[in-house]
Amino acid sequence: MPYFLTPYFYSWDSAELWVGVGLVLFFVILILAGVPRLVAGALDAKAAKIQSDLDEAARLRAEAEALLAQIRQEKAEAEAQAAEMLAAAEADARRMEADARVRLEESLARREAMAERKIAQAEAQATAEVKAAAVELAAAAAERILADRLAASSTDPLADQAIAQIGSRLN
Repeated sequence: MPYFLTPYFYSWDSAELWVGVGLVLFFVILILAGVPRLVAGALDAKAAKIQSDLDEAARLRAEAEALLAQIRQEKAEAEAQAAEMLAAAEADARRMEADARVRLEESLARREAMAERKIAQAEAQATAEVKAAAVELAAAAAERILADRLAASSTDPLADQAIAQIGSRLN
């Protein structure tokens, strides 16, 4: 048997009775304060906002579909124009290719001649540098040999004379 049907539930000592009375009073106060109207108003406002959002979305979709149709038309026109431009560009490319071949052959001949001149100059310069380096090494070696001989003997008039002549012979 449910508890609220027992006689103890309706006695003034029962805590459950006072909880039930408080709950009923709470609901009565809420109704008198207009809370259901406020909740219903808030829900109606939310529903109106959602409906306006849906209407806006439908309008935007219609605009997007119209824009898509326009873009497809423009794409078709652009593809036709691109095909015409491509044909013209291919003709220009063939003409330019023939001109470029002639210019390239002339340029290659000029560069080959220039490269041969530069190679000859580089060979001459390298030969001169090798000779100069050989002379410097020979002079340094002779100087070291003479310095060693001088170190071995305190003064040698022939060595002093040879050292003095080295500078004038190298230049």
